[in-house]
Amino acid sequence: MEWRSEWKHLTWIVGLFLLAYFLPLENTIFLQSLHSALELAKWYAREHVLLCLIPAFFIAGTIAVFISQNAVIKYLGAGAKKWISYALASVSGSILAVCSCTVLPLFTGIYKRGAGLGPATAFLYSGPAINIMAIILTARVLGYQLGLARIIGAVLFSIIIGILMQIIFSKEEAQRNAGQMVIADVGEERPIWQTMYHFVILVLILISATWGPGTSSEGAWAWIYAHKWIITSTFGIGLGISLIRILNINWIQVVIAGLVVAIVGIISRSPLLGFVTAITALTLILSFQKNEAGDWLSESWGFAKQILPLLAIGVLVAGFLLGTPENGGGIIPERWVVGLVGGNSIWANLFASIVGAFMYFATLTEIPILQGLINSGMGDGPALALLLAGPALSLPNMLVIRGVLGNKKTAVYILLVVLLSTVAGMVYGLLVQ
Repeated sequence: MEWRSEWKHLTWIVGLFLLAYFLPLENTIFLQSLHSALELAKWYAREHVLLCLIPAFFIAGTIAVFISQNAVIKYLGAGAKKWISYALASVSGSILAVCSCTVLPLFTGIYKRGAGLGPATAFLYSGPAINIMAIILTARVLGYQLGLARIIGAVLFSIIIGILMQIIFSKEEAQRNAGQMVIADVGEERPIWQTMYHFVILVLILISATWGPGTSSEGAWAWIYAHKWIITSTFGIGLGISLIRILNINWIQVVIAGLVVAIVGIISRSPLLGFVTAITALTLILSFQKNEAGDWLSESWGFAKQILPLLAIGVLVAGFLLGTPENGGGIIPERWVVGLVGGNSIWANLFASIVGAFMYFATLTEIPILQGLINSGMGDGPALALLLAGPALSLPNMLVIRGVLGNKKTAVYILLVVLLSTVAGMVYGLLVQ
């Protein structure tokens, strides 16, 4: 027997044995942290997977199947004009209500289709960081100064991070881009407006389904929230039209599926159940297709298999270490966090950036969390540092990025986000003082 090849297995077995043997189940803090990990996983599954991640997987599948590799390379690849590629990547988040995890299948899709490392990582950062809803709510709840600083910092960071990533890994990118140059420039299989219609209707479904309550019960924001499911249903009808007219799926199947979704929603009086029924019906319809509609489902499922297990592990670890957004309860005491982010020292800003980078924030949840920390004594600079690092990164996010980019590129990306957030926090803290 070749024992060298068995050391890895032996190490895992011994490690798991020691973990089980010394589990401190009698320790109250440890048990509370375990409960927080499971509570965060439950909250994530209920509030985030169905409405955010699953639509994002279908959008990523659309990118992989319906948007040609030539189109991605043309606008985001090595040969694209830099001002076009970085402009597209840096402002893309303004139309997407996504968090650091929901953006992952979209990032994976465009990177694997040939987008350059710089524009791809600019998109990866900007997707959750420049969420227009979060920017508006930040200004309304935390003050216009912090809201303005957040949007300026996020746009600049996405461009700076993308350019630095491109420069640092220029040799690897040159080898990767060499393969793009030999791809034949074939025409699109369908008019571009059809592809864009299908893509945009999915994005609109994602945005409307995840639209959250504002700070007021009046105004356009509140009206959209009150009617979000009617709006989502309208976009769902638009998707049905796309399935029939663009993907050439039998109209009888689509109409029957639509009627089932409507009946379930009306009888149950649960929009969420209706939404789940719609996802199930779409999956069933696509599973019987053998053309590109079937490929769409296959690619979407591929992204789900790659990303969901890593996200699950990351969410559990983040909940164990830092607790839940609402109740805390992690093994790292919250008072330690608050005590370390007061004032505007370099260490306070750096610590806020690191904590924000590892903690998971769903879309908009960073604002009430930050409001509580500010009320507890958090400084202005660390508040901005956490806002710039937190929504763009999380432990689950890091694990998935590592699977796409590898250890070295992931480490550099995380380091750039943390360092730039720290510097921005210090500058902002000095300015507001």
